[in-house]
Amino acid sequence: MSVSYQAETPFDNIEGSNEYVALLAEALDEARRDVEAEIAAADRDGADRRKEALLLVAFNLAKLNLHITSSRRILNDLRTLRRLLLAERSLPSQEEKRVAASGGTG
Repeated sequence: MSVSYQAETPFDNIEGSNEYVALLAEALDEARRDVEAEIAAADRDGADRRKEALLLVAFNLAKLNLHITSSRRILNDLRTLRRLLLAERSLPSQEEKRVAASGGTG
């Protein structure tokens, strides 16, 4: 009897979490572009304190991006390992292979 599991949140499975992290990475990229534009504007306007604050924001966004990239790799590794484990589970055991090769007699 096979029971189909329906995910209730995006984090109930690796694929959903991977999708969420990918969307977060896209949002980070957009935020970094916006901040870079703001830094250029602050530089043109001579707003040194604002520029310094924006540089700190850019630095923290870059750190967060590294964490997100690492998280994506980990999720991909977990997905690969799960696929390998599920495929291994569905393969016949060595004993089953031996019995099948001998014509069904054990």
